[in-house]
Amino acid sequence: MRITLLQTAPEWGNPAQSREDARRMLMGTLKTDLVVLPEMFSTGFVTDPVGVAEEGEGDSLRWMQDYARSKGCAVAGSVSTHVDGTYRNRFYFVFPDGHYQYYDKHHLFTYAGEHKRYTAGQERVVVEHAGFRILLQVCYDLRFPVFARNRMVDGKPDFDLILYVASWPQQRIDAWDALLKARAIENVCYVAGVNRAGKDPGNLYSGHTSLYGPRGELLSICKEGRIDIIESELKRPVLDQFRESFPALLDADY
Repeated sequence: MRITLLQTAPEWGNPAQSREDARRMLMGTLKTDLVVLPEMFSTGFVTDPVGVAEEGEGDSLRWMQDYARSKGCAVAGSVSTHVDGTYRNRFYFVFPDGHYQYYDKHHLFTYAGEHKRYTAGQERVVVEHAGFRILLQVCYDLRFPVFARNRMVDGKPDFDLILYVASWPQQRIDAWDALLKARAIENVCYVAGVNRAGKDPGNLYSGHTSLYGPRGELLSICKEGRIDIIESELKRPVLDQFRESFPALLDADY
């Protein structure tokens, strides 16, 4: 599976400009199976969503659907969303035909007050695309390994890749790097961490958008603090062969 990770710098509270910036970044990229954008890619990480969150199936989701259909690839990223009277940090995974699944962020970032306005999701979500089972996670979820544990289902791991989309600030970037690597090692899977660059009213962001292999090896990383793109290929035979030769998940705690 070919994967494209976008380290964007969202325009604060300006969805139209943020989407246009992402579109321009994608111009000239190689054909891919999956494009991944950061957390709240269209607005930046807003903890007060009133007047900012998109209503239901809003413009950013429609933009993702249009791009997915036009390029024949999946598109993933989170959006501040107002639905059924609640605000959700909703991670959309849009398939090439435009239909989608979503995961609502489970671990809300209480340190920044995210829990005061947003409603937490309660279910893990695994989607299937291009021969991979993909666990959807958002930012602060990264600090909670039990929720992301790779579980054996009918004798097989329930996912092959974790996507973490984030607005993870520069002052805690060492934790980001360490935890992404740890999630890859302990779950014997690929891990893609897509973080933003630039700044918002409260933080600077150094990015460190990165891709890890099932041994915990760093496969690729974006330029620090800059708008950048990773284009890479996840090799299913490599994952399967390593899991067969080192079947650690058979001994895991759940």
